[in-house]
Amino acid sequence: MKKIILSLLSILFLAPAMRAENVGVPAECEDVMLQAFYWNSYNGNASTTKYGRTRWMDLLEDTAAINANFDLVWFPPSAGPTGCGVGYSAKQYSNQESDWGSKQKLSQLIAALHAGKTKVIADIVLNHRGNLTNWCNFFTDNFGSYGTYTLTQQHIVSNDEGFTDSKSTCYNAASSERGSYDTGDNFDGARDLDHKSEYVQNWAKAYTKWILGSMNYDGFRYDMTLGFHGQYLKMYNEAANPYISVSELWHSIDRQKQHLQECDYNTMVFDFQAKYSMKGIVNGSYGKLNANKTFEGLRKYGLERYSVTFIDNHDTFDRGTTYGDNQFSGSDLTNATTKNYILQATAYQLMMPGIPCLFWPYWKSYQDDVNELIAVRKRVGIHSESAVLEEESGQYKYSATVQGHRGQAIVRVGKYRSTTVPEGFEVAVEGGNRGEYTVYVKMGAQGVDEVKGEKLEVKGEKFIENGQLYIRVGEAVYDIMGKQIQ
Repeated sequence: MKKIILSLLSILFLAPAMRAENVGVPAECEDVMLQAFYWNSYNGNASTTKYGRTRWMDLLEDTAAINANFDLVWFPPSAGPTGCGVGYSAKQYSNQESDWGSKQKLSQLIAALHAGKTKVIADIVLNHRGNLTNWCNFFTDNFGSYGTYTLTQQHIVSNDEGFTDSKSTCYNAASSERGSYDTGDNFDGARDLDHKSEYVQNWAKAYTKWILGSMNYDGFRYDMTLGFHGQYLKMYNEAANPYISVSELWHSIDRQKQHLQECDYNTMVFDFQAKYSMKGIVNGSYGKLNANKTFEGLRKYGLERYSVTFIDNHDTFDRGTTYGDNQFSGSDLTNATTKNYILQATAYQLMMPGIPCLFWPYWKSYQDDVNELIAVRKRVGIHSESAVLEEESGQYKYSATVQGHRGQAIVRVGKYRSTTVPEGFEVAVEGGNRGEYTVYVKMGAQGVDEVKGEKLEVKGEKFIENGQLYIRVGEAVYDIMGKQIQ
């Protein structure tokens, strides 16, 4: 018998990491994200750049395709002025004239994406910033009604190299002319800001509010969050209230879990460890995808709600230097083997919980194949908290069933995967001759009477809450795949 219970009862028993009121963490989110740039993709000619130039004017030509497939688009840093390159050491945050294009074109692009119901994510760099005329002075930022701010060397962390390098204009400055000690790792490419300073905090709050309120962005991708304590990211998110927040914390899974705790779970993070597990496909190590074995992503620890999954990004991909040597499988995307590996990883990524972030060069190179997989995810309603039942994994194969809002999907990857169509399912996507992936779907929201007992590890009282099926055994509550959630 179906039974409705108040959601409040669940909230009372859920751990802090599962609270519905987390800022910047949409619950059961079906969104798919596109990173709409790669390193130096503002350079060159639109027709000759290797994977397409992605200045604002270029992206305007792709808005129809983007709107048709993506719910979120992550832009590079739009702070200026021009001459700051990619933008990760911008000098004036209220100046939106950058090497990616003019403020006018940026506003036009955001409006076109919003017209297609696509949200836009701003790349926010709060750990450090570029200088005005010397090592330790800065442009004034005029955020209109949100305030005007001019940072000084007193807003630079006391252990910044600007105070220890003899070439610096603030070399050996007195302690009274410096900020507090850094609350995170040092970044030596620009001046690290003192987030203990109330003035810096107010500047960051004004900027994040202004980028949403005046520039019409919808959310944030925070750069280099190893550089400052997570309590400040929480502070800025609570002040600005973005739709989504994603933190770039390039570190171990334990450090990522610590960061989420520091932020009081008011952000998501890019799941670097899941990326490295997916890279196992290249080495034929499909067992690395299994969360019960060697998979190291956030899903293994029940934190999939906070995971933004990715295969590559602007830092891990080929940058034309040795810096990009962590790339997934090389930069020659025309190679059939490379395509095979990337599409297998993409099929796995798009059928798993978390919010998948697709990378511009891969999407542009394999657009038809990737769009087909995106369509299946959306059809089934796979979301950031979807339950996963892993069925088999090994050196050459992996299979799992995933529960969506509107149906179920079975994803199988690997040379020796089973090709038998499961009862009640249909083939939705099958890779080409070298694709080595298949996705099967069964549509229809699963009701209580449709649950097959053999799929569950527990038996008990079944009930539906907010359209989701749960099983209660005493005081414990399990989801459709037998995972205890309470």
